[in-house]
Amino acid sequence: MIGKRLRHINRYRDIALALTRHGFGFVVEEMDIFHLLSIPERLGWKAARTDRKTVGERIRNVLEELGPTFVKLGQIASTRSDLIPKPILKELEKLQDDVPPFSFHEARTIIEAELGSELEHAFASFDAEPLAAASIGQVYVAVLKTGEKVAVKVQRPAIAETIRTDLAILQNLAVLAEARFEWAKRFQLQHMLENLGKALIDELDYSIEARNADVLFNRFRHNPHIRIPRAHARYCSRTVLTSEFVDGMKLNRPDRLRAMGHDPQAIAERLMQAVLQQICIDGFFHADPHPGNIMVLADGTVAFLDFGMVGRLTPDMKDHFAALIIALMRQSTTGIINAVLRMGIVTDEVDMQELRRDVDRLRDKYVGVPLGEISLGEAVNDLLDVAYRHRIRIPTDFILIGKALVTIEGLVSQLDPGISIVRIAEPFGKRLLLEQIRPRKLAAGLWEQLGEFGELFLHMPKHLKDMMTTLKKGRLEIAVPDFDKFLRKLDRIINRISFSIVLLSFSIIMTGLIIGSSLNRQSSMLWHVPALEIGFVIAIFLVLWLIHSIFKSGRF
Repeated sequence: MIGKRLRHINRYRDIALALTRHGFGFVVEEMDIFHLLSIPERLGWKAARTDRKTVGERIRNVLEELGPTFVKLGQIASTRSDLIPKPILKELEKLQDDVPPFSFHEARTIIEAELGSELEHAFASFDAEPLAAASIGQVYVAVLKTGEKVAVKVQRPAIAETIRTDLAILQNLAVLAEARFEWAKRFQLQHMLENLGKALIDELDYSIEARNADVLFNRFRHNPHIRIPRAHARYCSRTVLTSEFVDGMKLNRPDRLRAMGHDPQAIAERLMQAVLQQICIDGFFHADPHPGNIMVLADGTVAFLDFGMVGRLTPDMKDHFAALIIALMRQSTTGIINAVLRMGIVTDEVDMQELRRDVDRLRDKYVGVPLGEISLGEAVNDLLDVAYRHRIRIPTDFILIGKALVTIEGLVSQLDPGISIVRIAEPFGKRLLLEQIRPRKLAAGLWEQLGEFGELFLHMPKHLKDMMTTLKKGRLEIAVPDFDKFLRKLDRIINRISFSIVLLSFSIIMTGLIIGSSLNRQSSMLWHVPALEIGFVIAIFLVLWLIHSIFKSGRF
């Protein structure tokens, strides 16, 4: 226990000294860490005053000096444009894993302990030299007893304990910072670190990555142009990941691709289609598609690697994203605002007029620009920046979409400078919108809403009784936001019920007229007027008008 406390104290010292060396000594002093750790005050301040580096550069230097935990946190933070200002994000994107490999003896010990057998019993051969080394683990090439070549990723010894210790220390420092600094409280530093830490802890569990690989493998198993290396569950654990070995060429060298006989334009189209399918159709996507994680195989197949960071979209989130794509293409301010509001959590502090002005200014940026020249990723990130400025909390997975699109657009633009991302994305957006009005989905949504509404009424007597008891005690509080939410849900349900009733009534009336005229073998003429035909036209007009009104209201 004493040893653990001493390690913690030494780590506090490391963090405090790194901050002071890179110009953040005032933070350490204000939090009174100098006194607690017996560090000479103002250490490093003189050098910091003459340092002309930006804040973002100095933050990056601090993270690189403090090692794997901080580098990985910085890399994860670089995907969170909703939390971090853009100048700092640009510096975090430059963070690189630059760590020496650990010994083969240590790797062997970990693999044998995790798999429960000696290395020679599990593998036909195993290369002693690592293929690649990173801050959390390193990769070896091996051959299974079946003769299949595989990649084996092994986690660094004790890295999980180191990361958990660092995260605990950072949480303590975040509590101190929020108590002393207004900016820390405004950025909700504790909440931010909690989210980033959870993502980092997930990356430590290789069994999660193996499941992610299996999900994507099943989604693309029938696509001959896309390869997802499948994980071998028998040889996987929380700290060991064994998957198919992929030998290919990185995508950032179009000249080499042409020399190998590949068509870079076809590969760019294939890659973009695959990413949009993951986002718009599957709702499960690779969230870090940088050049190191994508390769082209000898036959032109595109292979995705490393599934530690993925994004997940619910059906509702996919619908919101589709609505955003269509609104962007139509340059509709109202449509964009509605999509952004449905995507995020809006507080009472949001100034809707100012939000509309910001979206109008953003729309003007793209007015008259040909669709082929519009960057979908940049447009999405611009909107997320607007949401960030107005304190609209956007789910992490939407932020990952913006990051993934910007990364993949930069990659495919190198392969095909004339590629139109919006043109490729438009059919996916339209497909999602058509999915929303399928009769089966409408019926399922209506049934779900009726179930929720019924449950609300079922529990209403108890809620009323509790409210009357609270009222008698003089402790009644009225939560207006919840009431507004209730009214919006009620409005949506009524619209859906009205829509269903009109469709049902229309069907009954028209069926009755058709059957009646058929049984009597009489014309549908009434007073020499074609009643059936006119009624049919009027009914169709009314139904279309009702559908248009409901969809336009955005409360269907």
